[in-house]
Amino acid sequence: MGRFFSLGVAMLLAALLAGPIATPLHAQDFPPLPQDQNLPPPPPRPWSSLNPAQRDVLSPLRDKWDTLPPSRQQNMLQKAEHWVTLPPEKRDEVRLRIAHWQEMTPDQRKQARANVQQFRQLPPEQRAKLHAAFERFQELPPEQRDRLMQQWQAIPPGQRMHWSEHQGLPPAGTPEH
Repeated sequence: MGRFFSLGVAMLLAALLAGPIATPLHAQDFPPLPQDQNLPPPPPRPWSSLNPAQRDVLSPLRDKWDTLPPSRQQNMLQKAEHWVTLPPEKRDEVRLRIAHWQEMTPDQRKQARANVQQFRQLPPEQRAKLHAAFERFQELPPEQRDRLMQQWQAIPPGQRMHWSEHQGLPPAGTPEH
């Protein structure tokens, strides 16, 4: 159990401390809905068939909407429906995440997707521990977060597991220095 936790903390810290990759990991908050294999794919939806509210939310996709596969269009329509239910502060947060994601290189995006996939494959209790570690990291003063990020980035990847076991984040409930 301790080794899995250390591995998880190392993965979380790798994702969190990688700089611009950290925030966009959450840009994929909406996993694709499972599709019944017996159902045909949805029909294409031309841009002109969208209602004004949908066109407003999906306006960044206007130029390429008609070329998107129907399943991708359906996914984006579902996200647009969810978008209109979000409070303004959550919308701003999502916009920032999207902007960070768009600034990433294809390799950074690929690594972020791999990190998310690894996280999703962990047992639920492991994910909960990593989430708690992430919350503790977020609560640290900016100077301490920066210091941890610099330490992490200076360590060769093969030694990061050891660092996370002995340096890492303070335990929950521990006062910060």
